[in-house]
Amino acid sequence: MNLAEQVELARFTTIGTGGPARWFAEPLTVAELGEALVWARREVDVETIGLGSNVLAHDRGVDALVVRLAGELARVELEGREQVAGGGATNAVCLRRARDAGLGGFEFASAIPGTVGGGVRMNAGAYGREFRDVLVDALVVNADGQRHLTADELELAYRHSSLRPGDVVAEVRLRLEPREPAEVKARVAALLAQRKSTQPTNKRTFGSVWKNPSAQLGAGSAIEQCGLKGHRIGGAVISPRHANFIENAGDASSADALAVMVEARARVHERFGVELEHEVRFLGPLELPAL
Repeated sequence: MNLAEQVELARFTTIGTGGPARWFAEPLTVAELGEALVWARREVDVETIGLGSNVLAHDRGVDALVVRLAGELARVELEGREQVAGGGATNAVCLRRARDAGLGGFEFASAIPGTVGGGVRMNAGAYGREFRDVLVDALVVNADGQRHLTADELELAYRHSSLRPGDVVAEVRLRLEPREPAEVKARVAALLAQRKSTQPTNKRTFGSVWKNPSAQLGAGSAIEQCGLKGHRIGGAVISPRHANFIENAGDASSADALAVMVEARARVHERFGVELEHEVRFLGPLELPAL
């Protein structure tokens, strides 16, 4: 087990903010991951980071062991109509391997810039599909051991799972279906074009900020109706393209992004009477004040 100290997280997060992790590890196997988690139980909390999307890390750093899966824990294999991937495997690689093998059903993940482990943890989804729809089971490792859990056992729901701090998704098994590679490619191209036309894909963000309050009221629409598109605090700005994204305008800190979130949440609550729930995962002592 190789541990590094005081590793800057800003270079691992898609928004480009965050201070150092007290400890940082990139386990290559399930055995190395288990060893790291057993060690951490006696020392510090555990946080996971995949591609660094959906993460906002404290500017002063994170007093935890931050784990980023690599090696065998990022592999991608096919077994008939099922895909077996390490939790650190990117959605993009999984999708490409499935397409080349004539398998579809995972096209929705082209709009999710992350890893399959992170996708399971938050039951990520886009365009009417989510991980629950394709997950056979996941290998979850913690300091007490490992076990395979189905979507029901993980209690996957809208942007939710029953996984707790210290639980790491080491491997996932996805159920796919035969589909012509050209059809998969066309579907992905259409989804990516739709995403590019509505989201700030060329800006540094951590992805969607808030869960949608309801099917009738989207978070982005609510924030836009409050007149907050383009609202800026420090180097963080609510995206002029899609109000459920916060862009790093060049010199943002995590504190700036949090301040923008506080303002948007308060204004939406004042106007619509709903309390926005953040989708982005906080690392370190970050929190939103009570409304």
